[in-house]
Amino acid sequence: MTEQREGKCASKDNKWSLYIIKTRLNTLYTGISTDVDRRFKEHSGTSKRAARYLRGKGPLELVWHQAVGSKSDALVLEYQVKKLNRRQKLSLIEGDIDLAALSHSS
Repeated sequence: MTEQREGKCASKDNKWSLYIIKTRLNTLYTGISTDVDRRFKEHSGTSKRAARYLRGKGPLELVWHQAVGSKSDALVLEYQVKKLNRRQKLSLIEGDIDLAALSHSS
């Protein structure tokens, strides 16, 4: 039983990532996940787990992602990135804006 508990604890410590997807309509969608590849496949396919916003907007392109740490950190950064305007998000994608700078500007 101890081994099962350790396994459950380990799954809670998964590294969370923030990602940005570009749609066929050239809009940008921001999300978080512990497995960006799996999540992108869910968004791209016909999965019921796909974000409603992205349905019918394919083909999709994963344009940026970065590991950010805990789920709490990921949620805070996701909120901050979603507040950015399109130009600022494109700057983040291009590497002109550092994600660390966003986490310190609340």
